[in-house]
Amino acid sequence: MEKFTKLTAIAAPLDKPNIDTDQLIPGPFLKRPRSESYEGILFYRVRRTADGEMRDDFILNKAPFDKAGIFVANRNFGCGSSREGAAWALVAAGVRSVIAPSFGDIHYNNEMNNGMVPVILPEAVCDDLRAQLHARPGAQITVDLEKQTVTAPDGATHDFTIPAFNRYRLLNGLDEIDVTMESEGEISAFEARRRSDADWLFP
Repeated sequence: MEKFTKLTAIAAPLDKPNIDTDQLIPGPFLKRPRSESYEGILFYRVRRTADGEMRDDFILNKAPFDKAGIFVANRNFGCGSSREGAAWALVAAGVRSVIAPSFGDIHYNNEMNNGMVPVILPEAVCDDLRAQLHARPGAQITVDLEKQTVTAPDGATHDFTIPAFNRYRLLNGLDEIDVTMESEGEISAFEARRRSDADWLFP
């Protein structure tokens, strides 16, 4: 998993509340293994017409928002089903952080498990950030995980928190298996003691 310390990137405003995981990645794409490219899947049905053409009125189809590495969303981002593919599609699109007033619980954790930083800020702050981004297309936001701050286009700084364990994993680029392997010495010692104390379990 790629480390996340500090990210400064173009940010895109997503005004619609309750963006669910089916919008982020439609069900048919869930058959695709992670080893295959997820690029181009994010918002597949939302950003295209029924004929498959890109919609001119969808914000992520417009420059410079098509280069966004940060989304500022509305409330309840990532609600719906628990599909981890929604986080995979975000990462494949180059999005490393989503800022919103609230998240679907499972999607919130899926983002962190895939190297993303989901930032929860008050609804009024998110509304103001989106207004700034609409007024200044191409404006950048900074998400600093070490300091746990968001710096807005106007220079204002907003504090946020994420669970300490997930912050540690993200700062060090550790997925759940990596964290387990940090205790490899203790695990091996336990296995050795167990083999000695109950050798009958190990024919």
